[in-house]
Amino acid sequence: MSREVDIAIIGSGTAGLSALGQVRARTDNYVIVNDGPYGTTCARVGCMPSKALIEAADILHKQRLYSEMGFRLDGSISVDGRAVLERVRRLRDRFVSSVRKSTDSLDSSHNIAGRARILAPNLIEVNSERIKTGNLIIATGSKVIVPGPWRKLGDDLLTSDTIFEMDDLPDSLAVVGLGAIGLELAQAMSRLGVEVTGFDALQTVGGITDPEVAGAAMDIIAGEFPIHTGVKVDLDHGESGGVKVRWDGGSITVQKVLVAVGRQPNIDGLGLENLGVELDSRGLPAFSEHTLRVGDLPVFLPGDVNGRAPILHEAADDGHIAGYNAARDGEDDRSFCRSAPIGIVFSDPNIAYTGLRFTELDLDDALVAGMDYSGQARAMTAGENVGLLRMYASNSTSKLLGAEMVLPAGEHIAHMLSWAIQRGLTVREMLELDFYHPVLEEGIRAVLRKLSSQIEPREPGPELPLC
Repeated sequence: MSREVDIAIIGSGTAGLSALGQVRARTDNYVIVNDGPYGTTCARVGCMPSKALIEAADILHKQRLYSEMGFRLDGSISVDGRAVLERVRRLRDRFVSSVRKSTDSLDSSHNIAGRARILAPNLIEVNSERIKTGNLIIATGSKVIVPGPWRKLGDDLLTSDTIFEMDDLPDSLAVVGLGAIGLELAQAMSRLGVEVTGFDALQTVGGITDPEVAGAAMDIIAGEFPIHTGVKVDLDHGESGGVKVRWDGGSITVQKVLVAVGRQPNIDGLGLENLGVELDSRGLPAFSEHTLRVGDLPVFLPGDVNGRAPILHEAADDGHIAGYNAARDGEDDRSFCRSAPIGIVFSDPNIAYTGLRFTELDLDDALVAGMDYSGQARAMTAGENVGLLRMYASNSTSKLLGAEMVLPAGEHIAHMLSWAIQRGLTVREMLELDFYHPVLEEGIRAVLRKLSSQIEPREPGPELPLC
């Protein structure tokens, strides 16, 4: 045993750094251990570099509106793929540098670069050093899934970890997996002039569960590049280079393939079996989502590694909860309420959900109403009048339950609805709120009126609260 600490944190991603903030406020006897590059998944290979690429693609895509808006473009615009990717990496490096300030400022007694292994709930080993800890926070994050047989493709296979390291844009790209990551990157690449073909084993894109929203999204996205859903693909080297993609119904050869079939907890060799508790089929222990504690052990499991909600703001909340409770050693855990679920795919139009998904509804109680945005006034003025909003309410309580959508500025509408759901607002209470004109949010009011008419008859009159 080389030393003892009050708290050990394994992992310096979003959850680990959030936990660190809580820990440092209460003790100086801690250590954070990180294996591999520092900086969060979001900053290095996720949210931020992908948005930099998407913004570039969307600016170029706006050309489609020039003629309608009355612009005449004399000459041509070309895409410098090298310059596009260099800007993405330049911004990425800036984001990572900002995140790393939290750990770069720590001395070696508090910050260890190395791979930790758990020997017991209160004992870890790093770089041949054994550290006893009062509480252990496991925040090792997640990693991309690449099926074993496909790894033979070498550099012709891209993941979200490697796609931003390309020197130039490929001429053609197959994207396998059209969830949030795959769909965002597929559309961006297509808009930058790459010949893209998308594939997914499911019959939907962007993780939508509402069948009508799924249909609307499919019609919109498939208008930009070919999509094959409900298919399984086989990948192999092309006869003359590149990648051969085969599926039931056809085959193509592309220069590169992006595999975006999901992420999994980063727990290989971590030693979770030494916690002495039962592990599930994924190799994870049970934990409380309200305290992040594993059973009654001095162990906490925040962030993407727990698989609960692999989204940055959820990982940050997890880290705060885990760090706070871990630093309260000897006191009862605080049990924290969790925010209303929300998820956003930054495609164009955005795909988003909040609250209960369509497949989670109790259809004996739930009421459903929607609005087609093809006739939404503000969307029409912008030439962005496509998409569908569907919202769900409870017939028995009148409360808004959830929504799924494919909408222009859906990221903002989803936020408004998530706040209302978290505050437990009823349909009538939401109708008493302001809706300025003309804004895209007026579509929310249109759907609320439809839901209200299903809930109960009401006297005609202003949709204003009584004083």
